[in-house]
Amino acid sequence: MAVEYTVGIDLGGTNIVAGVVKRDTRKHEYEIIAKADCKTAIPRPEADVCDSMADVVKQAIKKAKLTMDDIAYIGIGVPGAVNPETRVVETSPNLFFTNWEVSNMMEERLNKYVKIENDANAAALGEFLAGAAKGCKNAVVVTLGTGVGGGIIIDGKIYSGSNFAGAELGHMVIVKDGKKCGCGRRGCWEAYASATALINQTKDAIRNEKAEFSFMLDAVEGDIEKVNGKTPFDAMLTGDLMGKAVINNYVSYLACGIVNVINIFQPDILCVGGGISKQGETLLAPVRAIVEQERITKHNEKQTQICECILGNDAGIIGAACL
Repeated sequence: MAVEYTVGIDLGGTNIVAGVVKRDTRKHEYEIIAKADCKTAIPRPEADVCDSMADVVKQAIKKAKLTMDDIAYIGIGVPGAVNPETRVVETSPNLFFTNWEVSNMMEERLNKYVKIENDANAAALGEFLAGAAKGCKNAVVVTLGTGVGGGIIIDGKIYSGSNFAGAELGHMVIVKDGKKCGCGRRGCWEAYASATALINQTKDAIRNEKAEFSFMLDAVEGDIEKVNGKTPFDAMLTGDLMGKAVINNYVSYLACGIVNVINIFQPDILCVGGGISKQGETLLAPVRAIVEQERITKHNEKQTQICECILGNDAGIIGAACL
């Protein structure tokens, strides 16, 4: 059958989103025809989270004017160490679960086969099938959010390593004995290039500014806790020197990690996603300039393309629906 309907669930620490995906396997087209969502409301028991996921799946199917009988199977993207073979979430620090038999629990609720994968891997697969990396053979997706996530596609397949915990790109060290990372190490890329890191760098710059007037502090009405990932970009675009310094520093860290990733994997394309990626060329153009000077293949004719992800949050849904 050329056309089938599947459901993808993007399970995050803040929100649960389910989408019904229409798959045309002959034309290689993937379309989300209906979505539903709710708050994850962590911490709470595994069973409660499964109940919520089942509810949003049923809502999405109803919005699509379909029934459960029309659905071929269900896929879930889960943050953490996910074993797709045993279909068990071995550990998910963001959800506070270990050895979570989520597939079995969801099958009991929905009477459909359920497959699981790491959420960043699912998002990478989504971009590979229907987004910026469509048509490529090898691709890497880097997501800049609370942390730095990674998804790797090699020869059209998700690469996750022998213990299903590969592609943790955010936890390669770029500054020896540097800032403490949430994983316990020091100097991880995530500690310098995540959205959280950029916010912290911006706050530090404001605190260290000796002038009485700070454009960035004024922009957040004097409340440093209102600083977000856009704050330094907005400041830089007005000509504010402090904003420019923060962004230049951040870009150098981001580019450092991207050069490492390109040197190791040599993908056809590297897609940058997450909230910070919405700055588009304001972010990516200076990153490319550094990468072009520092990558090991700078004299080669073929180079890795660096671009913004185009599916946004839908990447995880499409990827999960196509596992």
